[in-house]
Amino acid sequence: MAREGLRTLVVAKKVLSKEQLADFEREYHRAKMTVTDRMENMAAVVRLLENDLQLLCLTGVEDRLQDQVTTSLELLRNAGIKIWMLTGDKMETAICIAKSSGLFSKTDSVHVFGHVRDRTEAHNELNALRKKNDVSLVISGASLNICLQYYEAEVAELVCSCKAVVSCRCSPEQKAQIVNLLKKYRHPLRVAAIGDGGNDVSMIQAAHAGIGIDANEGKQASLAADFSITQFSHICRLLLVHGRFCYKRSCALSQFVMHRGLIISTMQAIFSCVFYFASVSLYQGVLMVAYSTAYTMLPVFSLVVDRDVTAQNALTYPELYKELGKGRSLSYKTFCIWVMISIYQGSIIMYGALYAFDEDFIHIVSISFFGTYYN
Repeated sequence: MAREGLRTLVVAKKVLSKEQLADFEREYHRAKMTVTDRMENMAAVVRLLENDLQLLCLTGVEDRLQDQVTTSLELLRNAGIKIWMLTGDKMETAICIAKSSGLFSKTDSVHVFGHVRDRTEAHNELNALRKKNDVSLVISGASLNICLQYYEAEVAELVCSCKAVVSCRCSPEQKAQIVNLLKKYRHPLRVAAIGDGGNDVSMIQAAHAGIGIDANEGKQASLAADFSITQFSHICRLLLVHGRFCYKRSCALSQFVMHRGLIISTMQAIFSCVFYFASVSLYQGVLMVAYSTAYTMLPVFSLVVDRDVTAQNALTYPELYKELGKGRSLSYKTFCIWVMISIYQGSIIMYGALYAFDEDFIHIVSISFFGTYYN
């Protein structure tokens, strides 16, 4: 049933006497009151009770994938985004879901990380993974936890080199731990966590961008997230369209604001140098206030609504999203270009006004400001 992608549940019972129940409650309360290793102690007490059970039934629930999940994952992969699946399901169910959703393609080589219990076994399994290239990885939460205790940096390097990763039997704390691991060792890359249930809240809050799906499992994830969507397929439009537009506009707007202020600063510097560093402001009062608001608001609004490509083209060609990772829209190079343009334009406006209207110097303020406005 698990290999067919069904979520299995075993129902069993055990009849306890009053003495056994009292002993269990006493030991469980003692474990719950411990200061160190509380969760391990509580789990150990529960395991003592889970023996000699009478099997009642076995259930298998089909958790159907949402519409367009396969095409959405393909778009994200073509956009250069690496996709990991962190789930609490058992390994067979997780592998089946990964294949049916398209996270693992038919041609992918899948490496199943063996179950490890100590440092030596973890070292051997990591060496086996290191010898393989371009594989998809399946690892359990328990094995990953052992590896992170001894080889945190090596695990981050090897796992991040895989095409896709599926981590099964993950607790909510382990999901957040994996997100923090990526944030620590994959800087300056950004991590987005997507979840639809209460078990994903800690992971969503730990990521750079948390995305919650308002689904049948409740609203805990959507309420704790930075963004909320109703279908997984909407993630493509959120990232490839709105995310790309927002990044491009923010880069252009921030550099324009710097450019706008640097022009005035350049003109003021030239004005002070020409007149022997007199402590006189070139533009005073309402001119400076209006320059930053009314006179230059049209370029700001044009940058806010600017689109270099249409939304349909951004979805049709997801490779355009890869450009954002190269940082070409906002870098030291673009910063220096904008600085040079600002100094050049400010110098031309000020020196041009001084040279062309030398005899009408009394109007130098209005002339230079008029040139700045139309620039």
